[in-house]
Amino acid sequence: MKEYVLGIDLGTSAVKVSAVDRTGHIAAQESYDYPLSQPQPGYSEQNPDEWVNGTAVAIVRLILNHHIRPAEIAGISYSGQMHGLVLLDAQHKVLRPAMLWNDTRTTAQCQEIEAKLGDRFIEITGNRPLEGFTLPKILWVKENEPDIWAKAATFLLPKDYVRYRMTGKLAIDYSDATGTVMLDIKQGAWSQEILDAFDIPASMCPLLINSVTEVGPISETFAIFSGLHQSTRVFGGAADNAAAALGAGIIAPNMVLCSIGTSGVILKHEASADTAYHGVLQMEDHAVTGQSYSMGVTLAAGYSLSWYKRTFAAHEDFTHLVNEAAQSTIGANGLLFTPYIMGERTPYADANIRGSFIGIDGTHQRPDFTRAVLEGIIFSFRDLLDIYDAQHQTYDTIVSVGGGAKSPLWLQIQADVFNTPVVRLENEQGPGMGAAMLAAVGLGWFASFADCAKAFVHYGQTYQPNVANAQRYAALHQIYHQVYGQTKELSRQLLEYRTNLSSNLMNPNQKTKVKQL
Repeated sequence: MKEYVLGIDLGTSAVKVSAVDRTGHIAAQESYDYPLSQPQPGYSEQNPDEWVNGTAVAIVRLILNHHIRPAEIAGISYSGQMHGLVLLDAQHKVLRPAMLWNDTRTTAQCQEIEAKLGDRFIEITGNRPLEGFTLPKILWVKENEPDIWAKAATFLLPKDYVRYRMTGKLAIDYSDATGTVMLDIKQGAWSQEILDAFDIPASMCPLLINSVTEVGPISETFAIFSGLHQSTRVFGGAADNAAAALGAGIIAPNMVLCSIGTSGVILKHEASADTAYHGVLQMEDHAVTGQSYSMGVTLAAGYSLSWYKRTFAAHEDFTHLVNEAAQSTIGANGLLFTPYIMGERTPYADANIRGSFIGIDGTHQRPDFTRAVLEGIIFSFRDLLDIYDAQHQTYDTIVSVGGGAKSPLWLQIQADVFNTPVVRLENEQGPGMGAAMLAAVGLGWFASFADCAKAFVHYGQTYQPNVANAQRYAALHQIYHQVYGQTKELSRQLLEYRTNLSSNLMNPNQKTKVKQL
């Protein structure tokens, strides 16, 4: 009989379920979209039951449309959007819509954490308190919705809620727990010091498990709902970045993941959780038990290119637009672009900084601007790799995934800017493949993740850095690296001008500071 594992990838806009066989071949995939609610600026919420319903529908479609028999589905595991807060009452009922990773209403709570614990917070969690993390969301509910807080008995993260609804078991895996910034990353336990500092009952924190821990079988209720057999074994799962790293084979300290989606991520496997980046980079537990990874985020990586196309080439083919950058030269004929169009996270935690084109003159053509955007995004990643270099962290392979892996030109730019070989995946499936690998190892199909990766992860072409090009890019990056410091005050003033202007237009009789700028 054939056997499959299901990798359930719970994203922000949709859930995707992949059926993978013992050879790593994806036999079938189905997905289901669900809505995102943004009731106020900075708010981003979803109904957790939409995730459960969407997952069930995708599984039903998988069984019916692809003729996969429920008895053939041996195991299931998960990848999930990180940091989202699902609050449950004592009967494990959802108390309010889930606050998602991109919900930014919690600036005051982040400041509160900084003021109360300062550097000690970074020592415990390996991270700075940022708006996207779970703890600031918990504090926001506590301070702004006391009636809901009074009923709150426990919390889960998104994929953990789906797993609870599928099995009836409450738990959170270590990779997602580190993203709550309530975990003592060195002790591998919820931090009593943090809980006491903010008067959060320890009883609210769910059981901690490893990503390959078997949680239990499918419950009778969900089996009826989805068509699955109750004999199907369910494993803990991982945060989406940890699962993506696993799905790209990032399981050794010499490997780095470069991911270009709407945002961009540089993620490095860490030999030890003791590496100190002082909160500039995020430190997280890996899906591989006992291992860690660090990561830095460029907020508007792929989004910068999407904005550029939408604004200046809305009706043109995306591939053609990217390829025309080859008509320009290294350094875009003296033109630089900084991708700070949504603010920035790493290495500059600055919501006010804005993007810029630097060096424009009358000779520049559109291919120069296109190449400057491509190069600027990769220069922002070079800033992240510089942090590793300063810590004497070594790596010899960079795996490129997402939008940056779809263009040979852009892949070569990455190799030259990083001055490191860059390889793409032949079978890129993102976090869903990592989720499937967790189930495969949990079932005992493979003795280790290294063995599983040999079967499930397939690398394609490797792009070697050109020595001359790497030297030119190194000199250009030294110029690029200065732009943030030179423009941050200008960005602040322009943002203040824009805010005051908007206020003045809405209240024409109200005096503002616009004329003073």
